Amino acid sequence: MSSTRVLVADASSTDGTPAIVLSFRDCLNVSVIGGGMPSVGRNQGAALAETPYVLFLDADIELAHPSVIRRAVELAQSKQLHCVTTNIVCRDGSWLDKVLYASNDLFQYLSLLHRPFATGMFMLFDTKKFRELGGFNEQVFFAEDYLLSKQVARNRFGIVRGGVYTTNRRFQKMGHFRVARLFLKTAVNYWNENYFLRDHKYWQT
Repeated sequence: MSSTRVLVADASSTDGTPAIVLSFRDCLNVSVIGGGMPSVGRNQGAALAETPYVLFLDADIELAHPSVIRRAVELAQSKQLHCVTTNIVCRDGSWLDKVLYASNDLFQYLSLLHRPFATGMFMLFDTKKFRELGGFNEQVFFAEDYLLSKQVARNRFGIVRGGVYTTNRRFQKMGHFRVARLFLKTAVNYWNENYFLRDHKYWQT
């Protein structure tokens, strides 16, 4: 792990993130790069990748099991997958937060029957395939991870057990109903690229 390159895309944060990140340089090969909206920061990090796979992680997630990354890479290698994700768990949220994230996991498994999707919270991508697909669409401000991952063929997509923990910050800022409504509308409009190009005010409170 100490030799694995870690790139943190910082979008002009004001909480001391760059200094905290760089304090781990004695045990990690970590660097801070310029960020922006999620699609921009992820693309800028991926552009520097020199490995067969690139793993995208959101800033507020925590691995639920120390082996989840290793097993995701092993699954991708053994089955020649283009994209691997995992379950999302809201450990410290309310019962409603946990139910909504569990519903997301259920929909994710069901999507394997038609058009699978992953979230940017944990998305391991074959680097070559990622670049072939053009990376994340930087014109999209909402569900850019869904838009990219749904282009992966069913037989090249996998879900590894282990999971990651996330917070309920988005529910707190936007409300449960609005987040659930956006998720369902996104699923219904999976075929409509114009839907993703519209401003859904996801980043506004």
